[in-house]
Amino acid sequence: MSKLGLCSRTQAIAMILAGRVSVAGNVECNPERPTTSGELIRIDGKNVGTVERLYIALNKPRGLLVTATDNRDRETIFDLPTLSGLPYLAPVGRLDKASEGLLLMSNDSEWAAAIANPESGLLKTYHVQISGIPDQRTLDALLQGIEDNGEHLAVANARILRSGEKNSWLEVALDEGRNRHLRRLLAAFDYEVLRLVRIAVGPVVLGSLAKGEWRALLASELQEIAKNSRPTSV
Repeated sequence: MSKLGLCSRTQAIAMILAGRVSVAGNVECNPERPTTSGELIRIDGKNVGTVERLYIALNKPRGLLVTATDNRDRETIFDLPTLSGLPYLAPVGRLDKASEGLLLMSNDSEWAAAIANPESGLLKTYHVQISGIPDQRTLDALLQGIEDNGEHLAVANARILRSGEKNSWLEVALDEGRNRHLRRLLAAFDYEVLRLVRIAVGPVVLGSLAKGEWRALLASELQEIAKNSRPTSV
């Protein structure tokens, strides 16, 4: 059900356990039961049809969680009115609540897994405002990275975009993304992240897309992603 683009794995498990799903005419209550392409799946008695694959770029506003539900009832990207009416879509990768900018979404789970894989080879580019002005030695150290809680944190490239008396904006790129990667890395050098905006994922650029708005990915962007990303299994 998840691979067909109908819902998330969590939603699929909940529907199966609730007895809402039948396979080949029999109610199926085992979420781990394998199926074949020839078996008819029904949800609430309705045949499961093919779902059009959708690939979009969203400009995620700051302050929203990238999750379908939250047990503390905080706002998520799915509360955005611009996403209402769209079929089920899952975020590709993550942006934490305080971060903003480009977020890819799709109902193609295999495509999403290939991009989210740390070995995908797709650079994620960010503009980061920090408290302070790093020198070249610090920028070089960001490339070398640090060890933090058993994880190696580094950037693929870094440069200063502009600076003032106390703060500066950096442009950095990651070839993999761990949880709060840039915030943890910069904190190790005593820099506080004041603002973090993702501006590109591979060939897909945020550009002038307004906050909370989305657009469908171009065929040329999908082709470029397919050409450069390394496939992986789901």
